Amino acid sequence: MSNFGYLFYTMKKILFLGFLIPFFAFSQIPTGYYDGTTGLTGYALKSKVHDIIAAKNWNWHYGDLPNYYAQTDLDKYYDHTATNTTFLLDMYSENPAGPDAYEYTSAQLIGNSSAEGAGYNREHMVPQSTFSTGSISGYPMYSDLFHVVPADARINQLRSNYPYGMVNSTIHYTFSNGSRIGNSAIPGSPYTGRVYEPINEFKGDIARSVLYFAVRYEGKLGSFNHNMGTTPANDESLFDGTEERALEPSYINMLKQWNTMDPVSQKEIDRNNIVYGIQKNRNPFIDHPEWVNLIWSETPDAVAPGAPGSLTSTQQYAHFINLNWAPSADPDVLGYRIYVNGSADPVATTKDTSISIDHLLPSTTYTFSVKAFDKGYLESASSNIATATTAASDSFANDLMIIKYLEGSSNNRALEIINRTGHPVNLNNYRINIQFYNTTNGNYYYSDTYELEGTVANGDNFVILNPKSNFTCYTNAQAKFVTASAPMTYDGTQYIELAYNDNITVDAIGVKNTANTTVDVSLYRLASVTQPTATFSFAEWQSNPSDYCQNLGVLAVSENNVKDEAVLIYPNPVEDQLFVNTTHLKDVKNIRIYDFNGKLIKSETLSFKNKRSIDVHGLNAGVYLLRMNGNSYKFIKK
Repeated sequence: MSNFGYLFYTMKKILFLGFLIPFFAFSQIPTGYYDGTTGLTGYALKSKVHDIIAAKNWNWHYGDLPNYYAQTDLDKYYDHTATNTTFLLDMYSENPAGPDAYEYTSAQLIGNSSAEGAGYNREHMVPQSTFSTGSISGYPMYSDLFHVVPADARINQLRSNYPYGMVNSTIHYTFSNGSRIGNSAIPGSPYTGRVYEPINEFKGDIARSVLYFAVRYEGKLGSFNHNMGTTPANDESLFDGTEERALEPSYINMLKQWNTMDPVSQKEIDRNNIVYGIQKNRNPFIDHPEWVNLIWSETPDAVAPGAPGSLTSTQQYAHFINLNWAPSADPDVLGYRIYVNGSADPVATTKDTSISIDHLLPSTTYTFSVKAFDKGYLESASSNIATATTAASDSFANDLMIIKYLEGSSNNRALEIINRTGHPVNLNNYRINIQFYNTTNGNYYYSDTYELEGTVANGDNFVILNPKSNFTCYTNAQAKFVTASAPMTYDGTQYIELAYNDNITVDAIGVKNTANTTVDVSLYRLASVTQPTATFSFAEWQSNPSDYCQNLGVLAVSENNVKDEAVLIYPNPVEDQLFVNTTHLKDVKNIRIYDFNGKLIKSETLSFKNKRSIDVHGLNAGVYLLRMNGNSYKFIKK
């Protein structure tokens, strides 16, 4: 496109934005959805938005997407009227200026193709190779509708793992709507390999989708593949290994330009609202496109931060050690990296000045050091060295535990997991794996995995639920994780495991490489079992009938594993007054009630000085956590 043509196009889109502004009033952002973002900028805003859009998602199976495309991606904007219920909008082949060369319905899903127009694929705008390992894909990324869209199979195939970008004069393919694959001309980028350049009409759409991914999966980006090539010149990955910045700076600049030149369209607004109804989260850059420039506005200096100081080990247990330190004095510090035994790579990263380092061996001496890093990802010198020896034993579990396994009729599938480790656990390092049987070759194989995320507090528990389940006593709204991913499609014959760092089995249901017999049964872990085990044994479980789900997500007193086992809260579920009965009631100084996302809902001091109950009639229906004297108790509000 000539400079004049590009200018005309840009002016057309800017003028169109003037007409588009009223549509934002109908973008249906739920009241309070972005609470807490006011006044934030830079990476602080990015992290807050991540917390919002990652807090509660319903993750569907990859095989469900074609049916959803018939809702999310109908072409009602270019070639058809608003009543179109048949043809999909494919950004890789859509011609906004005239008739499309071809069109698809949601039923025309195919594999590979040797020519355009034969059918469509489910296109990962952030390539699968970024977050998948070999033939195993990772949910929820694998089926996230905000970056998995219908696209012509041939174009998708030729795009391969190439990033989006600007092409130079070396063009390898030009497609029917004018999109191209050529050598990169991204200004300032070290990457010189191939890129796919969409037409101008959809550059903003694509930029906002890629940046959504960078925000949605903050906390996991460092574990994704960000070194696909052997040199910067052919490194095809979109990401640079950082959590906050996420992308190489020149690539960010290009996406920012695309976001500006191609403003949010009614197509994107409509799709955002529909996907929200399906996934329960939103693309923040469709609701607030101005946040793109606001988040990626950091201007770091070129000076490494000062080192943190006074590193000490405050407590030592059998499998974890608590550390704290004095912060670096530099104002642009983003966080701290913790190193163990002189390792070249950090074992953990935190934005706080204290942390629990877990997965340690009992009766073992370790050395620790901490380095600060700033917004330019410059690292400080090391703190002092702290030496500590783990205890020979303690009363805590050595890792997370599966305590409930529900296998029932239709899609009734649920797992409940508890943290009794004595410290908060970063769930980004954990996943649920499943092993299937191949009837063709008679081999067992691991299928796609479901990756957990966020943090679980000590003493807390959570449920992973199949969204298509229909339990009488538990709903999608109550579960922390809602997913129809491969691990949550088990039928009782598969081996299921909770794994740490990809392949370390923490806890298991069933036996590897065999047909299992947990069909039509709900297993509840016996209270006497206090440690997870990689070797499954029915002796550790109480068997209940199919579809049994009593107390799912709600811990009995014995399951809380607290010091004062005489505590009783009732009725549970509760309507108005939650009663507390314990021999130490007079010692309770305050209570706090949190919702399932960790938000403080209610706080009282000296709650039981003249009463024995807590007024909860004003709470919305749902699952809550009552914290009292350092212990936690789950209850359900009707």
